[in-house]
Formats: sequence, C-alpha cells, structure tokens
Amino acid sequence: MIIAVVGATGTGKSALSLDLAERLAALGLAAEIVNGDAMQLYRGMDIGTAKLPAAERRGVPHHLLDVLDVTDEASVARYQQDARAAIEGVLARDAVPILVGGSMLYVAAALTDFRFPGTDREVRARWEAELAARGTTELFLELHRRDPEAAAAIGAHNARRIVRALEVIELTGEPFSVGLAARDSPWRPYRQVGLALDRARLVPRLDERVAGMWRAGLLDEVGRLRDAGLDRGATASRAIGYAQALAQLRGDIDQEQAIAETAALTRRYARRQSSWFRRDASIEWVDALDPDLAATVESLLLPSLAPSRGSGGAS
Repeated sequence: MIIAVVGATGTGKSALSLDLAERLAALGLAAEIVNGDAMQLYRGMDIGTAKLPAAERRGVPHHLLDVLDVTDEASVARYQQDARAAIEGVLARDAVPILVGGSMLYVAAALTDFRFPGTDREVRARWEAELAARGTTELFLELHRRDPEAAAAIGAHNARRIVRALEVIELTGEPFSVGLAARDSPWRPYRQVGLALDRARLVPRLDERVAGMWRAGLLDEVGRLRDAGLDRGATASRAIGYAQALAQLRGDIDQEQAIAETAALTRRYARRQSSWFRRDASIEWVDALDPDLAATVESLLLPSLAPSRGSGGAS
C-alpha cells in the first residue's frame, strides 16, 4: 500500500509525513519517504522549495531529493520512472512508501495509469514557433480554450508544458487532460491524504513563508546556483521565487518587488493546487491544523496498512 500526502504548498505535508513515518515505526511498520515536489528534485534548491535539511529528516530515508542539476530539464515522464522505481524499492524492503508533494502532475504520474503520448518534431516546432511569435500568455489562452483542465494543471507560466500539451492535443485529437491522470486506474494500491486549509488561514502562512525565504538567504542561494548555471536551466530558472531572485540579482526588480511577485505567484499556485486536488475523489481530506493530525491520519490509514487486512486499494 502506498500512502500519498498531498495538498497546497504551505499546509505542512513534510512535517506530517515525518510524524506519520515515526508513528508507523512505533507499530513495527517501517516507512520511507518519496519526494513528489518537482523543484525539490534539484540539488541546491533548498530554501525556496522548503526542502528539509538532512539533519531534520529524523533518520527517515528520503528518495528523489537532489537528483538533478539546475541545468537539467525536469520531465514528468522521467519522474514517473524514477518514482516508481523508488516506490518498488521501498516495497521490496517491506516498508511503506509515503509519497509527499504538491506537484499535481508528478503525483498523478506516480500513482495512476498516467500515459505519455509520442512526439512529433514538426508539430512541436510549429507550436514553439507560435510561442515565439505570440508569447506564453497567448499560447496559454489557446490551451485554455482547447483543454481547460490541462491549462489549470499546467499553469500560465510553464511555456514548455503548454507547448507539449498543444502538441499532444494535435497529435491525438483528444484533450491533453485525458492522459493527465487516469484517477480510476491506480498503478498500485494507494491511499491519498489531503491537507485542507482554507484560504483565510493559508494566505498569511504563504506570505510569511515567502518573506522568510529572503530572510533565510534565498538571494545568496540563487547567486550560488546562478554560478552553477541556474539561469540556463529550462525548468529550474522558472521556479517560483528563483525566477524573481534571479531578476533581483540582474537588477530588473528590487527586493520588495521580488518578494511581492513571489508571494502573489505562490498564492495563485496554491489556488491551482487546491482546485486540482479537490477534483480527485480518491483523496481523504483532513484539517491541516488538527492538533492531533498525525494520530488522526494514522487511525484513518491503519486498517489498510495492517498486514492482516491485506494491501487494500485506491480510495
């Protein structure tokens, strides 16, 4: 049985995953954590992704952290292969895999029968030319007209994935979202727990988190990563917070503008995450601020994890 801990950024997924791993260990069930956050795949991208330092992981094994250089291009297809290999390794060790993250497409690719259509160089080149001529915003609006669900999942700023979605729509004649997440077809039995937090309580947490990134030294981190090629990375350089810090280092915006823009984009991203996950009927929602959160989740999941009850299935 795979456990997935999902929800919007800033809801406490990492802390819950560690608490849950420790509670399972106390019951004789070993657990290991598999990263489901696209930006935490990158080495050195720590402060802006809220990546747990190794010293704070409580001895719980973690997988798929720091596996890419900032010049590498992240790929959902590659992540699916790597995540599933990591999960199978955990299962082979008779441990419980806990997939943790808020990257919607990545989580869906790991858990469900997520398919990747082929590619066509000519079609891809035509849409890339459209991108150059019309810009990301116009191409995003084109995708939204053709496939609103895919547009919601991808977002308005990820030009590479917008182009890919339009390419797939043209090649298959179907919405790109058809292949995004076959939520009724699990890859392996799983249970998903979603951390719910209303916007009135979430937004102040997000704003403080962004301000804290700069206080914690994000600008210095981005300066070091720029020396390693961050500004050449097709994926990493566009990450929320990192793109704004790069702009600040170039002198395009000041720190106040960088923080304000990052906060606005973070709030928007959290809204998209919540909307996406809310459409997934398999997620069992719990209050992120429940004072007994780990105990609540343990009691929710334990019947599926107990050896005497078998491996269960997706909710």
